[in-house]
Amino acid sequence: MIGYINATLEGLTTIRASRAQTILKKEFDTHQDLYSSVVYMNIITMRAFGFYIEITCALYIAVITLTFLFFKTDTLAGKVGLAITQSFTLTSLLQSGIRQWAELENQMTSTERVLEYENLTPEVATGQQLETWPKNGTIEFKDVNLRYSGETERVLKDLSFCVGSKQKVGIVGRTGAGKTSVISSLFRMYDYEGSILIDNVEIKSVAVKFLRSKISIIPQDPILFSGTVRTNLDPYFECSDKILWDSLEEVEMKHFFKTLDSVITEGGTGLSVGERQLLCLARAVVQNNNILVLDEATANIDPQTDNFIQRTIKRKFNNCTVITIAHRLYTIMDADLIIVMDAGKVVQLGSPKVLLEDKYNLFYNMVKESGIVL
Repeated sequence: MIGYINATLEGLTTIRASRAQTILKKEFDTHQDLYSSVVYMNIITMRAFGFYIEITCALYIAVITLTFLFFKTDTLAGKVGLAITQSFTLTSLLQSGIRQWAELENQMTSTERVLEYENLTPEVATGQQLETWPKNGTIEFKDVNLRYSGETERVLKDLSFCVGSKQKVGIVGRTGAGKTSVISSLFRMYDYEGSILIDNVEIKSVAVKFLRSKISIIPQDPILFSGTVRTNLDPYFECSDKILWDSLEEVEMKHFFKTLDSVITEGGTGLSVGERQLLCLARAVVQNNNILVLDEATANIDPQTDNFIQRTIKRKFNNCTVITIAHRLYTIMDADLIIVMDAGKVVQLGSPKVLLEDKYNLFYNMVKESGIVL
């Protein structure tokens, strides 16, 4: 219920724009009915459970009392009264104990969920941390195979390609071709088979945290954290205020904030998608890494902001290796290298000009379908 409400509130603008309020209300009623039925069943079960406990305790007290009434004993009246009184106390404690035990059983499901995280295989934190690495930004995939956790089918199949220093590379393909999986393997989000080299260093030998800190990424869905402008641009407080202000000026967002301590809510509520993406771009400028990854970074923003981001990237990251997963193909038509993927494999490799000479290949068809004038 809470998850559904949060998801609805986050997508409120889209819901209203799509006029899907009626559909969402019906779905909410369905979730509410399911939740109410579970709560109602829990209440009934606990009431029935309590009724049977009280009946059992009443029978126990009745047996004690009747024993003194119908069986001849030499027990004094005071002791009889004490026995009956203690029977009431004992049954009361018994009822409370059984109810608490039943509640413990219910609450143990929460503990089980927490323990699930304990059983997850932790990432290997150890590894080397090389000074001035990566200096050139060369990337090489050698026979890389990747499977997601719990799946047998490979999403990357014997993937091999090379990216030169300071090259601008576009990765394209149909949905499910494995484009994002390439980025996941580059960041070591999953274990992979084969070899991935950055500046001739196998990334498995590098500490994960260090590796990820050396590769900047601007994702399709801009990620902002609850905090301030400063903590979003420089979460480790490694840069001066001047560097942070300069980065905001580069993306033309300096006038949006009075101070670097201006509050940003989780998810960037109050900022448009384009503005959130510009903040992510400013974060990449602050990091000043030699490798930048764009994971369909301009897929959800307006053309004007898209063009501005493209110009800024060309200006600020001209001496960096840039890998772009392209949704809008015109953004990679001036790339040095195009990698065309299909079913987890590289099916075409070359410059846009060379690939477009063949009118029967996949890249040519994708460009034609996108409406780009050839």
